[in-house]
Amino acid sequence: MRKEIWFGLSMLVAIVVALFALMPAPADMTNGHLGLLMLALVVVAIMLGFPTAFTLMGMGVLFAWFAFHSQDPDQAVQLTLDLMVQRAYSVMANDVLISIPLFIFMGYLVERANLIERLFKSLHLAMARVPGSLAVATIVTCAIFATATGIVGAVVTLMGLLALPAMLKAGYSTQLSAGCITAGGCLGILIPPSVLLIVYGATAGVSVVKLYAGAFFPGIMLAALYVGYVLLIAKLKPSMAPPLPAEERVVALPAYTESIPGAYNKMAVPGLLRSFKSANGSKRTLANNLFVAMLPALAFALVMGVSYRLVTAPEAPATELVAMDDQQSLDSASGSEAGGLAEPPVEGALAEPPQDGALAEPPAQAAAAPAPEATPVIPAPASADPVAKPAPTGFWITLAVLAAAMAVFYLLFTFARLEIFKMLLGSLFPLAILILAVLGSIVFGLATPTEAAAMGAFGGLILAIAYRRFNLKLLRESAHLTTKTTAMVCWLFVGSSIFSAAFALLGGQEIINNWVLGMDLTPVQFMILAQVVIFLLGWPLEWTEIIVIFMPIFVPLLPHFNIDPLFFGLLVAMNLQTAFLSPPVAMSAFYLKGVSPPHVTLNQIFLGMLPFMGLQVLGVILLYTFPAIGMWLPEVLYK
Repeated sequence: MRKEIWFGLSMLVAIVVALFALMPAPADMTNGHLGLLMLALVVVAIMLGFPTAFTLMGMGVLFAWFAFHSQDPDQAVQLTLDLMVQRAYSVMANDVLISIPLFIFMGYLVERANLIERLFKSLHLAMARVPGSLAVATIVTCAIFATATGIVGAVVTLMGLLALPAMLKAGYSTQLSAGCITAGGCLGILIPPSVLLIVYGATAGVSVVKLYAGAFFPGIMLAALYVGYVLLIAKLKPSMAPPLPAEERVVALPAYTESIPGAYNKMAVPGLLRSFKSANGSKRTLANNLFVAMLPALAFALVMGVSYRLVTAPEAPATELVAMDDQQSLDSASGSEAGGLAEPPVEGALAEPPQDGALAEPPAQAAAAPAPEATPVIPAPASADPVAKPAPTGFWITLAVLAAAMAVFYLLFTFARLEIFKMLLGSLFPLAILILAVLGSIVFGLATPTEAAAMGAFGGLILAIAYRRFNLKLLRESAHLTTKTTAMVCWLFVGSSIFSAAFALLGGQEIINNWVLGMDLTPVQFMILAQVVIFLLGWPLEWTEIIVIFMPIFVPLLPHFNIDPLFFGLLVAMNLQTAFLSPPVAMSAFYLKGVSPPHVTLNQIFLGMLPFMGLQVLGVILLYTFPAIGMWLPEVLYK
């Protein structure tokens, strides 16, 4: 029997033994203890291979009926059925969940548009001189593609077919190659648009928009940790990540460069201008390539021009309130013309006769002048021509630095780099624009997550059409896989909702709350305990099961320890990546094993994942130590 099976069976035995050891005698058991028994039985059933959603639903219905039966036996069945209907309806009426099928559909469309092969090849050539270039290109490709799709299995499988053979052929260590692919593919769990964040937001009642904004920088930090580890290994142990041979760094130049002597290392823009003047080659081809070569300069000019307009825009004219202290200024401000008609004073008008002996107000000290009337206030006229503000010094410094960087860029921009730039322009930039459009519209409040997901799905269709991969078969397969995945998520939500209701009815949540609060933990101790429990749960369970089963247990405890559910969700999202990198239920390892060569064993893949799992733990520690990594952007945008 394999070691993985022995490990799984030993964990099952440990759970059952602990269950019988910690539970009181049957005569002393309360409904709360039955709730804890239900929780343990659900974990055991899932580890035995039963479907998670229907296990949750079945256990929830059974124990909910028992809870109702202990209170009112005659109404137990009716109340249980009512609970099922109400919980299922509340899940289906959640508007946030509409974005899940749309994001999944976008992911499947992008996956089938054959972008990942182009992206990996172009990044591989662009990073050819970087130590461990193949591994770095693999991680960057996985991060970008995982952001666009969010489907871990698809990213790991495709990169296992593309990158693993290339790295093994180049002499890379099997463990390092497997670790880069599996860890890079799991970045889609954290980096938005992430389905995990949507599920957590719906479960914990946290804004998905704020979760997306908060998870952006932690995701980049984790990818940077992976790249830093690869660079360190390539420097310290070159045998694990040898540099690429010179022949693999060569980029094939197009035919129009044949008339340019030594074109490979010549600067592209001056060479194109000289060829254009001497009419060497097709003028249209030269003009197209010159336009592509000038795109960075045009983008730089556009960005700096828009920035200049923003920083020098005149302030809105403030309306000043001017008090009119005398009748003359009041007349001039109100626009009364000289000689205007006025109401004549009435002579001999009737007046109230004085009363003898009536109480009167005593005369004032300075009775020479009557009491002034209320001073009228009118707005002063605004300036007709607002004056633009001068650009701040920081803008000119930034402009000078970026202009110098642009000049250096074009000094090093050879014909070979022009070809690599064109490859990136056809693979990286369309995907980056799609991702930025979706995330930007969500984070900056231009669209709800559901609207942005619909826009992303439409963008995926456009990409598939643009790369000539769109057909009826692709549409049918993407829709079918989206329906299957969405149905699984929806049933998970229904099952977890029924399970949580039954758990609360039995009093299991109350027992856990009393137990945790009775330990008299500090907020730091509670956070460490929660993250350790989630880390350990990632071994036998997947992230979906941990979110829908255990988050309803942790979230009610957060207000007592003054912990922001948003910050807690970011820590959980980063921690839950261990569910895909920790044996024995490391699904990314099995995805990679299914497409790897026969000589790559599962143990080698597991060994390759362990350093990256350590980097994930380091990322959780850094995020907890410096909360601004995740909380700065939501606070800036939404406060």
